[in-house]
Amino acid sequence: MHNELTKKDIELMRQELEHRRSVLRPKLIEDVKTARAFGDLSENFEYKAAKREKNRNDSRCRYLESMIKTAVIISDKSADGVVGLYDKVTFYVEEDDEEVTCQIVTTMRQDALKNRVSKESPVGKALIGRRVGDRATVEVSASYSYDIVIRAIEPGQDTGEAPLVGF
Repeated sequence: MHNELTKKDIELMRQELEHRRSVLRPKLIEDVKTARAFGDLSENFEYKAAKREKNRNDSRCRYLESMIKTAVIISDKSADGVVGLYDKVTFYVEEDDEEVTCQIVTTMRQDALKNRVSKESPVGKALIGRRVGDRATVEVSASYSYDIVIRAIEPGQDTGEAPLVGF
């Protein structure tokens, strides 16, 4: 599967990858060497913790490399009045009788706690390409869906303030 990412996403991933390789990895290798010198490895918590952090960094590097290699670059531009990437959208959820505002982002920038919704999520799929006043159905699963009405679209752009998703 290819991930649809913007040029800015790729740029941020390359920057993180470079930092992890050139700055973080040498430090973590040194931490492992230092902890190994403490003695008996079977009871050496510092060694185990240092190895875990080094392995975690290596894993993140492999993940970023894979994402960059398999990414399909998409545009973050959209037509006027149409919901696109980085736009802030206010919509009305009829079922809950409430209004919600979120920003549509790529999967590498999603953060539900900050109302950043992936374009590939059920809500994102329902909103992309719609206009103010449009009614859309959010299909959560085969047995559950709900309707929303788009109330406002605030055009946005990728300022880089939304950080990459970690793990």
